[in-house]
Amino acid sequence: MAKVRNNIVMKGLSGSLGDQLVLKQDKFGRTIVAVKPTYSENHVFSDAQKAQQDRFRMAIQYGRSAKTLPVYAEQAARTKLSTYNLAMADWFNAPEVVSVDASAWSGQAGETIRVQAMDDTKVAGVSVSIQNGSGAELEHGDAVEGTDGWWTYTTQMAGAGTKIVARAVDLPGHAAELVWED
Repeated sequence: MAKVRNNIVMKGLSGSLGDQLVLKQDKFGRTIVAVKPTYSENHVFSDAQKAQQDRFRMAIQYGRSAKTLPVYAEQAARTKLSTYNLAMADWFNAPEVVSVDASAWSGQAGETIRVQAMDDTKVAGVSVSIQNGSGAELEHGDAVEGTDGWWTYTTQMAGAGTKIVARAVDLPGHAAELVWED
């Protein structure tokens, strides 16, 4: 890739050049030159392409509404991406529940269950559900964020469950779950 600096002809140039090139500026003032895309007039999009286009529309909507959030501004300051691009990228990436640590839980009230959750930007919240063998919920609540990527849930009532469902949610509202069974 060639890099041209202080070119008086290209500096600040944007738009299209004939029917062949498209020029645009990035957030650092660099000029990007690309081949103009071509499309067939009779092109029919597949169902998968239409679904991806719909997902992209939703990501654009989220990017426009969330680009002013401080978490994206802080991350944009460390990268070459704009806050809008970071918000859109976050929309496409769901969080992940990595691990559930129930070693300090014996079924009594006041004991802790730890959940490790990750996201490309920020995990907005983690909830824990304790269920019995038939799937009936015995207890449900929000975990508290720690400083090391682990969230801690303190049990409220006594009663041993056989299943823990940990659910993480990111800023765009996407969720992921991990089930721990005794």
